Amino acid sequence: MELISSVRPQVVYDGAVTREELDGWNSDLECLFARMGPVFYRTESRRHAEQYLRGLLAPIQRKNGWTIAEHVGEPEPKALQRFLNLSPWDVDRLLELNRDYVMEHLASPGAILVADPTGFAKKGTKSVGVQRQYSGTLGRIDNCQIATFLAYVTPDRDRVLLDRRLYLPKDSWLADRARCDEAGVPADTEFKTRPQQVSEMIDAARTAGVPFAWFTADEEFGQNPGLRADLETARISYVMAVPKTTPVTDTAGRDTEIQHLANKLNHTAWQRRACGIGSKGFRVYDWALIPSADTDHEYMIRRSIDDGELAFYHCYNPGHAGFGELVNVAGARWPIEECFGAAKNEVGLDEYQVRKYDAWHRHMTLAMLAHSFLAITAHHAKKRGPKQASN
Repeated sequence: MELISSVRPQVVYDGAVTREELDGWNSDLECLFARMGPVFYRTESRRHAEQYLRGLLAPIQRKNGWTIAEHVGEPEPKALQRFLNLSPWDVDRLLELNRDYVMEHLASPGAILVADPTGFAKKGTKSVGVQRQYSGTLGRIDNCQIATFLAYVTPDRDRVLLDRRLYLPKDSWLADRARCDEAGVPADTEFKTRPQQVSEMIDAARTAGVPFAWFTADEEFGQNPGLRADLETARISYVMAVPKTTPVTDTAGRDTEIQHLANKLNHTAWQRRACGIGSKGFRVYDWALIPSADTDHEYMIRRSIDDGELAFYHCYNPGHAGFGELVNVAGARWPIEECFGAAKNEVGLDEYQVRKYDAWHRHMTLAMLAHSFLAITAHHAKKRGPKQASN
């Protein structure tokens, strides 16, 4: 199998890929296939799982049922469609396998969990969870599905998608039992807000023993009192973005909005710091840290060097970590966007042609596993470095 086009974008050294490397990647993939075997009850399902994963990893233009079938030598996509829609196999076991596979290679007690939703544009009304709704991914209200993901970001900025939840709107979907039945939504499915989905995914990670030090997310989650309470009850440190109108209590016990604190800062309160590396180099901003009446809670303000635009953060910091670490955690939000970009561009996360509940979760989990394989392959290539890689 030709993996060069899939793996090369994540490999951090220059130069030609050697035959030894390619053989090693294929050997690693065969080991992953062997590990996947017990998930599937039938020999046919195991074969289709391998075919599907190979298709997701392949350097083909689009990764849907027809193109994957053609790539793996199937005359038509019916067998792979049946594998996603009807074959009896446990997708939750595959999700656990992905998590365990990632932990064996990337686990770190200093890692950061990152939550973010992403949208998938869809036509029609039959795809599970679809409706006209706002998607930050699309930048508008559109006909789409939205899913909430949990990413794992290591101190070296390796990043993978660890968990996923499809958001099912309450009124247009869960209140319409006939529509849910047609899409295969289990009868006991309850409505969950996206912050509630994040709480569930974090609980699952903790129960599985996933090591991490921090959690971060955007305003949708930072302003949610239920999620904040869950994190604080579990003593999980976080840095989450919040709206400028967020009420805060300063050290003198005065209540105000966080945006008003920014107006009172003098020039000595700001420190210029980088919070990670993006496609255009280091992301550098001016930052200010503001204490609150509760010593476990702090507020942070980020100011753009270019136009002075402000962003605001609520920090739950019971371990009293330093300013630099808080800035680093805030910057860990971007890697989940990079995960989405890589998973959509390289392993077809958004190119599925399924409508039903089980098939959606199966495609997503297989795409996440394919992305994990690429991330782990890149991680080991980075550890070897250019000299070892070229030998």
